[in-house]
Amino acid sequence: MHTMVSDNFSPAPIPFSPPRVDDKTIAEVTAALKSGWITTGPRVKEFEKRIAQYVGVDRIVCVNSASAGLELMLRWFGVQEGDEVIVPAYTYCATANVVVHCGAKPVMVDVNADDFNINIQNIEKAITEKTKVIIPVDFAGFPCNYDEMNQLVNQENVKQKFTPRTSVQEMLGRILILSDAAHSIGATYKGKRTGCLTDITVFSFHAVKNLTTAEGGAICLNLPQEYNQDEIYKELCVKSLHGQSKDALSKTQIGNWRYDVCEAGYKCNMTDILAAIGLVELERYENDMLMKRKHIFDKYSEAFSKDERFEVPVYETDIKTSSYHVYPLRIKNITENERDAMIQQIAQQNISVNVHFIPLPMLSFYKNAGNNIDDFPVAYDNYAREISLPVYYDLTDEQVERIIDFFSKI
Repeated sequence: MHTMVSDNFSPAPIPFSPPRVDDKTIAEVTAALKSGWITTGPRVKEFEKRIAQYVGVDRIVCVNSASAGLELMLRWFGVQEGDEVIVPAYTYCATANVVVHCGAKPVMVDVNADDFNINIQNIEKAITEKTKVIIPVDFAGFPCNYDEMNQLVNQENVKQKFTPRTSVQEMLGRILILSDAAHSIGATYKGKRTGCLTDITVFSFHAVKNLTTAEGGAICLNLPQEYNQDEIYKELCVKSLHGQSKDALSKTQIGNWRYDVCEAGYKCNMTDILAAIGLVELERYENDMLMKRKHIFDKYSEAFSKDERFEVPVYETDIKTSSYHVYPLRIKNITENERDAMIQQIAQQNISVNVHFIPLPMLSFYKNAGNNIDDFPVAYDNYAREISLPVYYDLTDEQVERIIDFFSKI
């Protein structure tokens, strides 16, 4: 590898993914604070309605993180000790952690070489009588092959393996698909937006996400018609608030103070302060944020696709468009250690980059649970050569050119 000659010049830092916070955001949060209503209230309910309209589902439940949303749905479905949940080996730890929280076993499968997403053939091989849920992950904002996955769980030979343990599972009669779409709000698959592509989808609104509420998430309900989505919405609102039958907004009505606790629920509701940020971001998401991120992706790809040392990510096909969340550039013919050395050189230029992600079998907890990265060669190869480049709203063309120029010289 060529090394760069450093000098005393220290260029201005380029962060990796700062949130977009401007006067409009501040004004809406200030309005929420001054309204006297800062916990779950009218802004959360409005945000839920607008997301539902945007993605094309009837019901959305906002929560305080995507992780909470995933776990809430696993528990709603009755996932418990002795069950298995299929997850990609290449994802953030949250995808598997929520399975462990439920007492179940995350069963890891390898991913595709081209788009980093979970491999359908590997899913099919991993299905057993214990499988209750599949959690696909839309890596970097690029949707998985949902039609193939939906068809797989509806195959008669796969349905025959399914052993329901709860009435909710019995009603579905097959494996549930719970999409971890933390990266992919606004992405499309065959003309439809993520959120309505399978049974249940969960978004993240964490600080580094395209559409942020600082912390937060949303559960998109798209279950078969046998399920009453309105009833499930009410049930999830109860589950997300200690099992309490009424939230604070309901109790403000005159004489409506009395409540009950129906179950030992959880505490993962979204607040109006967070929803205030989300309402601003959603309003300008499709025709502003996504367009800017696509512009950055296109500039990177235009430059790096001309250089045979680099492998540019797939983010648009004839049936899919990404949400342009992460730009995972791969460098050809390098080792993991060489990649790490490159990141050190990049840091010396005041350019912040990242790696998405360290595969689950390489993390101590999952390694100690008996998982071996040697069983997931595609995931490891993708990881070992990957560097995630800065993508955010205020990233200028000049900064993008500086990043491209540095990579061309390294």
